[in-house]
Amino acid sequence: MLNDETLPFGRVFSLYTILNDLLLENKQIRLIFDGNLLILHFFMRSLRFITAILFVAFALTSCSKYSKIEKSKDVEYKLTKADEYYAKKKYRQAQQLYEGLFPVYKGSQKFEDLYYKYAYCFYYQDQFRDAENLFKGYLEVFPTSPRAEEVDYMRAYCFYRQSPKLELEQVNTIKAMNMMQTFINQHPGSPRIKDATEIIDKSRGKLEQKEFRSAQLYYNLGQYRASAIAFGNLLNNYPESAKGDEYKLLVVKSYYRFAKMSVLEKQVERYAKVTTEYEDFIDRYPDSKLLKDAEEYSNLSKNHIKEIENEQTTSSAKR
Repeated sequence: MLNDETLPFGRVFSLYTILNDLLLENKQIRLIFDGNLLILHFFMRSLRFITAILFVAFALTSCSKYSKIEKSKDVEYKLTKADEYYAKKKYRQAQQLYEGLFPVYKGSQKFEDLYYKYAYCFYYQDQFRDAENLFKGYLEVFPTSPRAEEVDYMRAYCFYRQSPKLELEQVNTIKAMNMMQTFINQHPGSPRIKDATEIIDKSRGKLEQKEFRSAQLYYNLGQYRASAIAFGNLLNNYPESAKGDEYKLLVVKSYYRFAKMSVLEKQVERYAKVTTEYEDFIDRYPDSKLLKDAEEYSNLSKNHIKEIENEQTTSSAKR
């Protein structure tokens, strides 16, 4: 429930309260103030009630006006009103009117503009799946339109807007990326190429992050061979990534963990794999700040190999 401070004239009400406290000793004045406070409180409650009534009345009036437009048999009038709703960003009303006018204007000169705005009505209401389908239909009906480039971009952009949370399947993300690339190829001089390229980069970044999470999950579960392969694939899929050296270090680290938990007969071979991956790290990222960390795992692996070989030599000598 709202307190009096949040109501209209709340500050006036507070002033009355302060004055009332200061004049407690004068009963006659206090009675006057109490009466005025009661009147003010009643007025503010009435104001809320009146505001609610006015809001409902306005809504009913608007509905009545729209109903008259919708029932009108004057199609030119309905189209004019649909365009007015569209201009005022009342897309739901515009959409419904355009939909009723579709069969009337189909094949006429006004149909293209109607179709264009109708598709955007869905887009502006965040109904991206329907908008994409309508943008696609627009391009099929009006392939040579001056708006074709814009609509082609918007169709691809609708897939991007449908890109789900990272935890879910990224089918629409992949579609958005592929369609934006197609847009760039088909419209090499378009001013929207910069935006299309940014969306491709963002989409690739999202896919990269999802793939990283999958690889990291293998590592967290102790499935080190699987994590090593997954981080290696991640690096191959996104060689331009700014986190490439981090991924490569995780490959080295995963193979080290895998070797360490292996049976003795397999350890030499698997520790050797760690040093091989470290050497690849040097080739790829010679200036990386993580080079020392990778080197440490390589040195540990070499030491383990020496220890195993020494134990094997000692055992052979005793025989």
